[in-house]
Amino acid sequence: MSDILKSIKQPKDVKKLPLTKLMELAAETRERIVEVVSQTGGHIAPSLGAVEIAIALLKIFDLNKDKVVWDVGHQSYAWKILTGRNKRFDTLRTLDGISGFTNRDESPYDAFTTGHSSTSISAALGMACAAELQDEEAHHIAVIGDGALTGGMSFEALNHTGHIQPNRFLVILNDNAMSISKNVGGLQKYMARMMTSKSYNTLKQQIWDLSHNLPTRIRWHFIYGARKVEESMMNILVPNIIFEDLGFKYLGPIDGHDLKQLTSFLKRIRDNMVGPVLLHVVTQKGKGYPPAEQDASLFHGVGPFESASGKQKCAGSPSWNDVFGKKLCALAEGNQDIVAITAAMTVGTGLSGFEEKYPERLFDVGIAEQHAVTMAAGMAAKGIKPFVAIYSTFLQRALDQVIHDVALPRLPVVFCIDRAGLVGEDGATHHGVFDLSYLGAVPGLTILAPSTAEELEAMLDWAAQYMDGAVAIRYPRGTATCQGEEVTDFQPGIAKLISKEGKIGLIGVGDAFHIAQKVADLLTEKGHPCRLIDLRSVKPLDTKLLSDTADECSHIFTFETNSIIGGAGTSIVQLLCDKPCRIVNFGYPDSFVPHGKIELLNERLGFTPAALTQKILDLIEP
Repeated sequence: MSDILKSIKQPKDVKKLPLTKLMELAAETRERIVEVVSQTGGHIAPSLGAVEIAIALLKIFDLNKDKVVWDVGHQSYAWKILTGRNKRFDTLRTLDGISGFTNRDESPYDAFTTGHSSTSISAALGMACAAELQDEEAHHIAVIGDGALTGGMSFEALNHTGHIQPNRFLVILNDNAMSISKNVGGLQKYMARMMTSKSYNTLKQQIWDLSHNLPTRIRWHFIYGARKVEESMMNILVPNIIFEDLGFKYLGPIDGHDLKQLTSFLKRIRDNMVGPVLLHVVTQKGKGYPPAEQDASLFHGVGPFESASGKQKCAGSPSWNDVFGKKLCALAEGNQDIVAITAAMTVGTGLSGFEEKYPERLFDVGIAEQHAVTMAAGMAAKGIKPFVAIYSTFLQRALDQVIHDVALPRLPVVFCIDRAGLVGEDGATHHGVFDLSYLGAVPGLTILAPSTAEELEAMLDWAAQYMDGAVAIRYPRGTATCQGEEVTDFQPGIAKLISKEGKIGLIGVGDAFHIAQKVADLLTEKGHPCRLIDLRSVKPLDTKLLSDTADECSHIFTFETNSIIGGAGTSIVQLLCDKPCRIVNFGYPDSFVPHGKIELLNERLGFTPAALTQKILDLIEP
């Protein structure tokens, strides 16, 4: 580690450095990010692109009072390193290590706990309003990527900010894909410098103060005229009038890797600007690391890789989303009405092949899950068969649309829910452990959970033909289990009885079936043969098989990769409430699960075959 980076213990240490040293610090911080993320995996390309933004903010603002909210948080690795966490940065995304996102419990310099996109402006505005109520003078800054602006919540927050006009409020638009507006050169830079000047803002304030002394009958005309003159200048020189119309003073675009320019603009904004400001900076994802520069999409979020070459370490195949994507392509070949919809997760949900083969039938709506769901409803209302590929944690954002726009009118939308269960290193904001709970209460929604690749294919086959309501199919992250033979007997409401022996019933839901299977083997070795069931259909349940099992068994144990509150086990308990057998549910606790490798998290939670077997033995043996 370099001497400069070693010297940075707290944000105040960055303030002491001259510009030349700041540039060296940026290069060394990038080296540190690549060094660590190559071992731990993580969101490397976004963070490499935001290094200078983090340094400039630390140089100009006072973090003892000023608050910076990083949208999503996966841009914040440099921020973490430079705000006292460099020594622990090696533990990034590991169990009991530092989070891959900003986290209030981790550092006082993480102003807000983030993980989902498009939240930063709302959160920063809330802090600004609170500061005003508490008579505190502080700057509040939201750093948001251009992709996050596709989320409607961002525009709701921009609109409200423009309406209430908080002072010392800054939105930094980190444009790392393509410039929102064309750079028009020297005139634009001149205009940006003029608007951040003390003289311009002093004059503007004096004009507004003068207007309040005018007679009421002419005050409005005066204000309107002043605004139109300024707006005319802006229309000529600054293309992004949308932000001006929303009530922001727009500046930029400027080079987000030019520390001299960045610090100059931030200092002028800090000292001179009146009202909310949006600073548009253009950066390069993966900056400073050639493999990430060449393929920023691949390096957006990665597992461990070889730092010298950027070569990815093999994670095994086929993955669940590989199985989904391949099967959907096959279904679409025979059905022209099938389309795929995703919310900025074409690659992540396995739809790359579909996009290549059927580009006109793939709709990537950006980070706009609510829109994705209601758009699917509109398409279904016209006879199209939409498959919405979405992560479990992100579907949470569109629950109202699932209920109101899809389920209520019984539209045949298929939700393909990826990353169900624990997802590992991305942690509490990304674990998909609530979908069975929040979807289970929705009337008319069929909920399916495959335990093998072949079951997923069979469920997709069935869902493609089903036209009497919505279907949700949940499956986990990682490598799919292949049983080697086609599933031909799948029907909703019909579970699969694997073993009929014994007085102990074990019911596995989705990928948790394999845990139930291993528990059955361990119990059998202990002299307790089991009746084993692959549930497959969470809603509707197989009422006959479950009722017969409850009549014939003394105990039933359910296993699911969902919260223990309101999941499949809860539905089974409600179904069998009048039966004499004892029913015990195993799932994830009523608490937020931290980040770490899935196997280590399951060990800590006691959700392993060995631990669960012992719990069962303690219950059934005297």
